[in-house]
Amino acid sequence: MFKYSNKTALITGASSGIGEAFAYSLAAKKCNLILVARNHSKLKVLAEKLTEAYNVKTTVIAIDLSAPDAPQVLFQEVQKQQLKVDFLINNAGFATYGYFEQVSGVRQHEEVMLNVSALVDITHAFMPDLLRNQDGVLINVSSTAAFQPDPYMAVYGATKAFVLSFSEALWAENRKRGLKVLALCPGATETSFFDIVGSDEASVGSRQSPSTVVHNALKALEKGRSHIISGRQNYWVAQVSRLFSRQFTLGIVERTLRPRN
Repeated sequence: MFKYSNKTALITGASSGIGEAFAYSLAAKKCNLILVARNHSKLKVLAEKLTEAYNVKTTVIAIDLSAPDAPQVLFQEVQKQQLKVDFLINNAGFATYGYFEQVSGVRQHEEVMLNVSALVDITHAFMPDLLRNQDGVLINVSSTAAFQPDPYMAVYGATKAFVLSFSEALWAENRKRGLKVLALCPGATETSFFDIVGSDEASVGSRQSPSTVVHNALKALEKGRSHIISGRQNYWVAQVSRLFSRQFTLGIVERTLRPRN
């Protein structure tokens, strides 16, 4: 049986959505938590709920991970509190939507810094912890957007393709070293994601609940999978690029994501 109890999981983007669902699911399995996000008040409320409901230890670290030095500051804070990370869940990320040149360049830079740079730097910093007892876990949240280029979400799709490739490479490197690595690829999910994006047109297919996504992720993790596409419909959508030419696939995706205004 895969052991969760008395482990410590660090979850980025933990204040809502999939990150929050991971927190509840792991706390229910008696896993202690380090909750990381920008909003301290939300994290504190969540930590209090989890501690009361499941009697686990929760630590709150409020930080903007898109800042260049944030991953190192996060690592130093964890070290300062003498915590050891057994599970690392890189969930923090966001998307931009619209014609590439019309979207703020600053915002797109922050998108790359959070979705890619912070994820890589945090993973690198905590890798010794994850490898320490040969039973560590690394879950990186990618997306079904990783499986083909995404017109009008060009930067987001590219960052998630990076996350998928990066995670699968680490899975292959570490599968005989006791470290489980999983790329989680959800489709549309009932979170604040589309509020931040600012358009429902970026949503493809029916939306899953965050708890369903997390349930599927942990099942795949326990089976030793390198990645999981959450949901049967999402799985088949992700296969389009394998069944048809890239240009044909791009035509379908462009028409699907095209702004309506």
